[in-house]
Amino acid sequence: MSIAVIGMIAGMALGFAGYFGGFGAFLLVAALGALGFVIGRFLEGDLDLGDFFRTRDDKRR
Repeated sequence: MSIAVIGMIAGMALGFAGYFGGFGAFLLVAALGALGFVIGRFLEGDLDLGDFFRTRDDKRR
C-alpha cells in the first residue's frame, strides 16, 4: 500500500472521528481524504509543491 493511499485513509478516518452524520460529514470526509492523498503524494515525491504555486506566465518546456 502506498503512502498516498495510507494518507487518504487516515484523512477519511479523521473525518469520521471528527464529525459523523449528514451531508456535512460527507464533505468533511471528502476534503480530509483529498488532503491526506495530496500530502501522501508529496511525501512520496510524486508531487512538487511548485505545481500548486506556479504562475501562468511560467512556461516550462
